Amino acid sequence: MLTSQETKAVPFAKRMANLGTETAFVVLARARQLESTGRRIIHLEIGEPDFDTPAHIVEEGVKALREGFTHYGPSAGLQETRAAIARYVTETRGIEVTPDWVVVTPGAKPIMFFTILALVDDTDEVIYPDPGFPIYESVIRFLGAKPVPITLREANAFRMDVEEVAAAVTDRTKLIIINSPHNPTGAVLTRHDLEVVGRLAVERGIYILADEVYSQILYEGKFQSVLHVVPEARDNVILLDGMSKTFAMTGWRLGWGVMRPELAAAVARLQTNCNSCTASFSQRVIGPALFGPRDEVELMCAEFRRRRDLVVEGLNKIDGIRCLLPAGAFYVFPNITQLGMPARDVAHRLMEEAGVAVLAGTAFGPGGEGYLRLSYANSVENIREALSSIRDWVGRL
Repeated sequence: MLTSQETKAVPFAKRMANLGTETAFVVLARARQLESTGRRIIHLEIGEPDFDTPAHIVEEGVKALREGFTHYGPSAGLQETRAAIARYVTETRGIEVTPDWVVVTPGAKPIMFFTILALVDDTDEVIYPDPGFPIYESVIRFLGAKPVPITLREANAFRMDVEEVAAAVTDRTKLIIINSPHNPTGAVLTRHDLEVVGRLAVERGIYILADEVYSQILYEGKFQSVLHVVPEARDNVILLDGMSKTFAMTGWRLGWGVMRPELAAAVARLQTNCNSCTASFSQRVIGPALFGPRDEVELMCAEFRRRRDLVVEGLNKIDGIRCLLPAGAFYVFPNITQLGMPARDVAHRLMEEAGVAVLAGTAFGPGGEGYLRLSYANSVENIREALSSIRDWVGRL
């Protein structure tokens, strides 16, 4: 038998060197490790609502199991589920789509992966926000394409500068990724921003991956999609959405993409090769959730607003930290440059020394240096305790 020292290294494919990860899960694992030793850790690192899935949705899932929805379904999703999503998108985005535009996936990430896989060759370029959800860049690099980051600046309320987007477009640009409300900053693109990007896509024949998974967690105004503003871009847009954030259903793994039918068929074929299909019983809850009671969702969003105001006010009272008021999602992105150390070091020391788990802004790209991401998907009591611990730790620097 070979000993551990004699075991040969796994000869990974070269492409694996280009595949990134989500630092949130790495930090969560370390936090759990510290907790196992008896340490008290306050979790502000993970992007997951701390609420239970609404009871009526759970009951629909139980009902589906009892009715025998425990077998394979079509790769693109159950017909009635696709019809419900098509109706929902038609009503909420103001454009008419039919079920053949819809692909249901186990979580929203497969739409990112499958869309880029279906559209982007290794000679192509993809424009995306930096800081931004790390899986964007990870998948672009994994497929050998060229990532083209657009730096988000605090002075522009962390919105993509659409003039920079336009200047970054070349003959090789295949896809522009937009995310509004935005992870990690909570920024929301304006109507003007969406109009410029949408018209650019139509004029240059570029696709847009519109990540709108936080569309229902909005604190200012009414949500606007690029499809609202530039409806003629419908054939150019891949809309990404899902159940995880709005309905506190992260563990159900339910997402979907809405795109022109020939692209939807290609994405469904990729799903056939990867997942076969999304769990049939879980799909049965999507329609009742989208068109059922919204009381619990509204209460959750109201509580998020309360927490947002609390955490922003508390952070702005700490010397060396300043924090903008985000317009959506459930994250804040405070500026920590006055603390005089890299964001990664600050995040590490806050957990190890203060018992508060947060993410460095650089977990979302180089443009996040000088910032932290805090998720306020935690109780008011825990947020207050975390703010006190951060203030005390900063005071000891």
